[in-house]
Amino acid sequence: MADPSSYRPKPGQIPESPGVYKFRDEHGRVIYVGKAKSLRQRLSSYFQDLANLHPRTRTMVTTAAAVEWTVVSTEVEALQLEYSWIKEFDPRFNVKYRDDKSYPSLAVTLNEEFPRVQVMRGAKKKGVRYFGPYAHAWAIRETVDLMLRVFPVRTCSAGVFKRSAQIGRPCLLGYIGKCSAPCVGRVTAEEHRELAEEFCDFMAGRTGTYLRRLEQRMHEAAEEMEYERAARLRDDIGALKRAMEKNAVVLADATDADLIAVAEDELEAAVQIFHVRGGRVRGQRGWVTDKVEAVDTAGLVEHALQQLYGEERGDAVPKEVLVPAVPDPAEPVTQWLTERRGSRVDLRVPQRGDKKDLMATVQRNAQQALALHKTKRASDLTTRSRALEEIAEALGLDSAPLRVECFDISHLQGDDVVASMVVFEDGLPRKSEYRRFQIKSFAGQDDVRSMHEVVSRRFRRYLQEKQKTGEWEEEAARAAEEAAGATGAAGEAAEAAGATGDVPGAARATGDAPGAAGAASGSAVTPGAPGLTGTAGSTGTTGTTGPAGQPLDGPAEGPSGPIGEDGRPKRFAYPPQLVVVDGGKPQVAAAQRALDELGVDDVAVCGLAKRLEEVWLPDEDDPVVLPRSSEGLYLLQRVRDEAHRFAITYQRSKRAKSMKAGPLDTVPGLGDSRKQALLKHFGSVKRLRAATVEQICEVPGVGRKTAETVAAALAGAAPAGPAVNTATGEIIEDEATGTAASSNGGTRP
Repeated sequence: MADPSSYRPKPGQIPESPGVYKFRDEHGRVIYVGKAKSLRQRLSSYFQDLANLHPRTRTMVTTAAAVEWTVVSTEVEALQLEYSWIKEFDPRFNVKYRDDKSYPSLAVTLNEEFPRVQVMRGAKKKGVRYFGPYAHAWAIRETVDLMLRVFPVRTCSAGVFKRSAQIGRPCLLGYIGKCSAPCVGRVTAEEHRELAEEFCDFMAGRTGTYLRRLEQRMHEAAEEMEYERAARLRDDIGALKRAMEKNAVVLADATDADLIAVAEDELEAAVQIFHVRGGRVRGQRGWVTDKVEAVDTAGLVEHALQQLYGEERGDAVPKEVLVPAVPDPAEPVTQWLTERRGSRVDLRVPQRGDKKDLMATVQRNAQQALALHKTKRASDLTTRSRALEEIAEALGLDSAPLRVECFDISHLQGDDVVASMVVFEDGLPRKSEYRRFQIKSFAGQDDVRSMHEVVSRRFRRYLQEKQKTGEWEEEAARAAEEAAGATGAAGEAAEAAGATGDVPGAARATGDAPGAAGAASGSAVTPGAPGLTGTAGSTGTTGTTGPAGQPLDGPAEGPSGPIGEDGRPKRFAYPPQLVVVDGGKPQVAAAQRALDELGVDDVAVCGLAKRLEEVWLPDEDDPVVLPRSSEGLYLLQRVRDEAHRFAITYQRSKRAKSMKAGPLDTVPGLGDSRKQALLKHFGSVKRLRAATVEQICEVPGVGRKTAETVAAALAGAAPAGPAVNTATGEIIEDEATGTAASSNGGTRP
């Protein structure tokens, strides 16, 4: 636990301007991002007596090891920068709304020649018109099925559309009148696009005019005694009305608005959003989050607005946003929404009438969502905490291992040997930090040696990052000071460590760590430096302070930990509290030996043997046997199985790639484009092998040097055997074999 006074900025360092600030932990990871109208007032509030802070705020400031800030000119810029940083760094102490599903929307692909109506999830694409989101995909399909009777727009995939055009026959929907069949030319592209635009207008709420026009056409057909056409129009009107009934009118004035409600307790909060377009509820969505920071209802609303509209533009941001509490101050948020829409957006709390009644409905949905989430999640949170505590107790750890890394080796009879590293944080997988390895130091099958190599490579990279940031030199200086008992001896040890990279108990810089030893990065702590380090730019000034308020040299955005020049965390930058290996005593001993050789003594190691699910510890003759009903054992099994899955997936992909390899794949510098050009020009690898260098040079994009390389490589490769028809046993002629050449340079029967 860090003392906030160790990195508290000096008085007068922090400007009074608006800006955004970041707290970083001892490894340089961003753990909290916030914005403030006055940076000095806001940051000063974090460095008061810990007893006066909210428990979550107290946990955050004691976890942090440095604070930095960026000055901006307006509060709107601060809001935009805060959203960008939260999305980029994913800070653990910020409120993040997570949902366990992707809500479907009704999409019309107006960016295609023949627009298509379909259910679409995920990120929105340019040129596609979206309606929703909806709670269920089947609700969209029911609505579309009713409307296709009146607006027979294409709904088929590109493959079906192309196939129908080739054979000259439409699909089933074209025969039953629910598609205008542009694939076979029943309507032109312009007529089909007009149908799609009418479909969009109707979905957007402009229904009254269209219904009246249909009714007029129905009456005209009846007067002209065209009763079949009148009956068809009558049925079309009925279908459209049934589709409209699925979205009941809730606001009589055809309002376009989003209603946001929040239900919360001390630990969690649920947010529900109703999307109202044309006075009708067109969609609904919701999130649930852990309240990891001290925030009130207005703050939760502000975070929800950022999550909801951070990636939206134009009509996706409604004219009116109704909320239970308006953020203070409201002007920057309102201005930010207005800029994203391109016209004025009203942000307010409904006080009376239909809007207040609808807000009460949204609030009830939020409360029910929170209650449902707690019944599902409470046991899960408790179980994960208990599992981590059981692991700590069984392995004799000082605290629960919040970050666990597991390694597994995979191969096929000694070929394509690979390894995997999976990461679990707080008992949950963190897939963005999974890593894959190829065994490089030897060939053949040796799981113990492979495990030693992989663990060594992973932690050597970690020590390289510590060297670059100066953490190693500081630790060496402290160790030397304790050993010598005198300041002078400590200074000499630190100087020696900085000059040579030789650190007591740590690996020397070898070929695996070129130039890393003793390299002082731009983010190293520099005592006695000026009080504020910053650069002036379009957005403002950035300042950084480290322990004891000392500024950090280097770039203005330079972190105090293992963060790259682009501000993103480097690979292998954060150490685990526990390393798990898939295997028994030999694998555990290999992993522990790798850590000992590197001087890493603050990471625990264990192995999980698959046969009896025994937990092995280094230097122990007998395993630790956890009860079969133990949550700790269940979590270790999950971690081990995930590492096995990740490793075997990688190994299979490598094996599949090697099996598909052909003679041209061995030619250095020959990419897929020129490979395909060669095969297209000659028709087969056999003809290419028989060609001269001059003939190969005739292929577009192939120079003489490449042609000579191709000819030499194919001359040294053994020609493929004849292709055989497995049904008849006949040897296929050379001409047929040539035409069967695959795109990667191989041949197939």
